[in-house]
Amino acid sequence: MQETVQDLMSKRLVAVLPGDTAQEAARLMKEHNIGAVPVVSGGELRGMLTDRDIVLRCIAEGKDPASTRAGELMSRDIAYVTPDRTVQDAVRMMSAEQVRRLPVVRDGYVDGMISLADIARRHAGPEVAAAISEISTTHIGPAGAVRTR
Repeated sequence: MQETVQDLMSKRLVAVLPGDTAQEAARLMKEHNIGAVPVVSGGELRGMLTDRDIVLRCIAEGKDPASTRAGELMSRDIAYVTPDRTVQDAVRMMSAEQVRRLPVVRDGYVDGMISLADIARRHAGPEVAAAISEISTTHIGPAGAVRTR
């Protein structure tokens, strides 16, 4: 039997509401030493907000973090996994989406998070190393545009 996302995911979920401010979200990220939080409404995933989103979409644009809402800054088209997916499925999705963490959604509701760090703590194999390398590498996009994450 293959290991599933449910076996490794973190159930200790830190999330924000769409109406919470960027400042409140940043405070939670600092307090819990995390770089991203799901944005939920009624327990359902609405988006993801990262520390990078706050910097680029709020501070760099001259917006006030004390009044700018998470719902304005969050990414909406979010990759996620279900708890029954294999860990290998999660690694492949992280690599394809170039993200280090994925929300785990069960029956439409956020049930936890899984990160490359969670996986690497248990599996230090070549697939995890390749995913980390892929996510951390600069990519040349259409017309030579450079995209990094």
